[in-house]
Amino acid sequence: MEFRTIVDIAKPAFQIAPCEELLFVGSCFADAIGSRFREEGFPVTVNPYGTMYNPASILHTIERYEGAPRVVFLTLGTNHIYRLKDTGEIVDNCEKRPQRLFQEEELSVEDCCTYLQQSIQLLRQRNAEVQVVLTVSPIRYRKYGYHVSQLSKATLLLAAERMTGLACYFPAYELVLDELRDYRFYAADMLHPSQQAVEYIWERLVETYFSSAAKKYLEEWRPLKQALGHRPFNPNSEESKSFHDKTMLKLIEFRKKYPTFAL
Repeated sequence: MEFRTIVDIAKPAFQIAPCEELLFVGSCFADAIGSRFREEGFPVTVNPYGTMYNPASILHTIERYEGAPRVVFLTLGTNHIYRLKDTGEIVDNCEKRPQRLFQEEELSVEDCCTYLQQSIQLLRQRNAEVQVVLTVSPIRYRKYGYHVSQLSKATLLLAAERMTGLACYFPAYELVLDELRDYRFYAADMLHPSQQAVEYIWERLVETYFSSAAKKYLEEWRPLKQALGHRPFNPNSEESKSFHDKTMLKLIEFRKKYPTFAL
């Protein structure tokens, strides 16, 4: 008997290579997954100008960012934006200024598509081979009310669906809400995915998006990562010093094999 619904993940037209450079822009879920890549030694850039929750703010980061990685993840959190009343500018961060200075609006599906298309076009101008992955964050926004939060996610999901052909879609939202579907997979605030949930999403991502060489790299890195994280009871003992020296030699050889290793 099957006691859960398994989310099918479409195989992308590309595969992530060992220690490949990646860019993550979007909500705090982008921070979580981007950090997971960083832990595994990938040279990643994660929200270089702060966390961006909506497609307009994601575009603002892409406009400022000058890198040209082959793989870019854009994580959509909400379709709500805040516009400065005096100038009409969409702001990415209110910087603790009074709420009365801003007007809150909701982007339509068409608006979201326009901002996403502009982001992808800019990325392609810098690297014609760029592969863009869209995700919708599973984090709900309590301040909007849960119904409005769901409407916001629906708008983002529809926009992501319309981007088929320009980007692929990784179902992080569906993995949490339709497959894990239990409060034990949430953090203490009952809104953010727990570390266990993030780890499961990471495993599914590796399973479908990583090349065989990248999977082999992870297998080789795992025991070395564990050795580097080892904290001896007596660091001054000869045994501990010998273990440390051997680990450093292994790390040197590992860096030679994977020159773009980022730790």
